[in-house]
Amino acid sequence: MSALAPTLQAFFTDRLLTQRQASPRTVAAYRDTLRLLLRFAQHRTGRPPCRLDLADLDADLVVAFLTHLEHGRGNSVRTRNARLAAIHSLFRFAALHHPEHAEMIARVLDIPTNRYARALACFLTPAEVDALLAAPDRSTWLGRRDHALLALAVQTGLRVSELTSLTAADPHLGDGPHVRCHGKGRKERATPLTRQTVAVLRSWTHERAGAASDPLFPTRQGHPLSADAIQWLLAKHVTTAARSCPSLRGKNVSPHILRHTCAVNLLRAGVDIATIALWCGSRGGRPACL
Repeated sequence: MSALAPTLQAFFTDRLLTQRQASPRTVAAYRDTLRLLLRFAQHRTGRPPCRLDLADLDADLVVAFLTHLEHGRGNSVRTRNARLAAIHSLFRFAALHHPEHAEMIARVLDIPTNRYARALACFLTPAEVDALLAAPDRSTWLGRRDHALLALAVQTGLRVSELTSLTAADPHLGDGPHVRCHGKGRKERATPLTRQTVAVLRSWTHERAGAASDPLFPTRQGHPLSADAIQWLLAKHVTTAARSCPSLRGKNVSPHILRHTCAVNLLRAGVDIATIALWCGSRGGRPACL
């Protein structure tokens, strides 16, 4: 048996699932990248994946694979860089288990990401935020739920995956009010809440009731909202808000735009970049949402 097969298996079972406790979405993204890489290597070498060795995935083949992604599959530079990050992660793991391939692994790890022009981050103005929060019909249960969700999203900058996983026990509305969530890498963090958000959540949690483990923002059937459901309800309320705030018509407002808005509001309030990164749960020194 070649070194590649056990290394791949250990990478997923030991590194991703056990050590990093990676989310299912991360595991799926890495799986898809390596599946594409193995398929490409099979085409280049004429050997099926079960007969490929680690040495077959050298720097020349990986560079050719990345070129194929951009020019053969039409992937963007960001997608190409994300695929490379998955490959780098595999080879950093392999370096610890196969020092006999150290030189080849080092060459793969030296493959750089490609630069690309970043689009200016879109965010909502205070007037647009006010119009959006006023859009849900708070005479209905669904409207009160949506209003509470949007108010929390704009103020805290939680990712949509973090919003969908919140339970009734996660908001702490007494002294030092905050909301707890599990972000990327399963890291737990606590994000402070303002008085206005506390008031909205206190009213909603009182109406929501239920067990501590129940979803904070459920469907009518009591299930957690999905990411698609949040995207849909946001689009619906943006359409309503645009009637009183026409500037919203020219913006493609997504849940991530609410995250941008939170970061921009903190920056305008004089909060330093490092604190904003901690607030938003970003891994680097500068939050990705800025």
